[in-house]
Amino acid sequence: MQSVSLRTPRSEIAIDFSVWASQLFLRPLHILMAAPSLLFLAALTAMLLRHPDVAFYEIDRVAFGLLVVGVLGRALVLRQRLVMERATWPMIGLTALALASVIGQPFSNETWSLLASKLIVPLGLFHLAALVFTKERRFRQFEMFALVVLAYLSFTAIAFLSGAHSLIFPRFILDESLGFHASRARGPLLQAVANGVSLNLLGLLALHAYRRGSMRGVKGAVLLASVPVAILATMTRAVWLSFAGSMVALLFLPKNHHSKNGLLRAGAALVLIAGAGMVVVLSSPDLAGTLSDRLEERGPVDYREAVYAGGWQMFLERPWTGWGFHQMPAELPRYVSGYNEKVLYPHNTYLELLVEDGVLGLVLYFWLMWEMWRLGRGAIPAGEKDGFLDREFHRMWPILLAVYWVNAAVVVMSYQFVNGLLFTMAGMLAAQRRRAESC
Repeated sequence: MQSVSLRTPRSEIAIDFSVWASQLFLRPLHILMAAPSLLFLAALTAMLLRHPDVAFYEIDRVAFGLLVVGVLGRALVLRQRLVMERATWPMIGLTALALASVIGQPFSNETWSLLASKLIVPLGLFHLAALVFTKERRFRQFEMFALVVLAYLSFTAIAFLSGAHSLIFPRFILDESLGFHASRARGPLLQAVANGVSLNLLGLLALHAYRRGSMRGVKGAVLLASVPVAILATMTRAVWLSFAGSMVALLFLPKNHHSKNGLLRAGAALVLIAGAGMVVVLSSPDLAGTLSDRLEERGPVDYREAVYAGGWQMFLERPWTGWGFHQMPAELPRYVSGYNEKVLYPHNTYLELLVEDGVLGLVLYFWLMWEMWRLGRGAIPAGEKDGFLDREFHRMWPILLAVYWVNAAVVVMSYQFVNGLLFTMAGMLAAQRRRAESC
């Protein structure tokens, strides 16, 4: 009688282990690939709530890395093509110029963080958005995300303006040792202009949602009512002017009768609410005094005049090669008199590009902005004419860009969330144009 062996063959053990190992590796990847739009919005949230000066485990970089892995993994499985758009080439050119400069410098975490915020992250989000936001359900998720973030930023700004600091979250917003403009409503971006640009862009998206019927009733009215007051709370003249300009442009933008009525009602409501907010502010002696002081303040204007003159001198010394990425703040004090700081910031995106990257860098940037503007002139597939990226969104796209461009003249656009928001919408438009061309 033969004995039966109870031992499992080694080959079977090896197979079982390989299956277990593959499941252990693929299960997290499957989770990342299952809901790409939610993963995308989670990454944008991390960029909004984690400022570079705040030590929180580089959560924004982790979120961006997970987004890249999840979306590209899904693209491989579904055989999606990663298309190089016309706007891709100037973005690659600007990134290459910056990398060539940074590689030759001693390692600096701040420099690499700025490189990611200004160039690498926007470049990545532009192409990832084209892969992710391809269905109306995902566009709706993005729209709801924009409305929620707008509500949060508006609430935070109004709470700061009214002195209800206990309601502000995260608490680092109130930390005067972090960021800039601690006396203004600066939000989690810790910079009043960046906060104002975000409010302006998201406010325009809220108007778009209002016109489409995605936001109605009391909640919609309250949200729209909060935007002008939140803009006012930034106490930043450039933000006020860009917001007022965008509202005026919006009133004259639509062409067809139906959308004109909707947008005019929304725009007129915002203008009226802004006027009411001004009355409320002026009725309070403390707030009225703060607003009056801000309007009459000359210091920022004198500072910019001195910095711009010094920056121009730097450009004249190296007009073609530039000074290198993130070299302007440390070198600028040698060209500016009357200020004793060891580091001076240019507060102008275009001047910084001209000084650090030379003429070539500024030309590449203008090329990039031109290509982004052209995205709003693309065709719309027949099945998307009533969707989020409808013709009215295309008409509003130049206004969204203009808000970014105007504020870029008074601050260096190194804020991940602001850049990410704009380049995400640009990626959506680029993908839509490809779908229209393939029909």
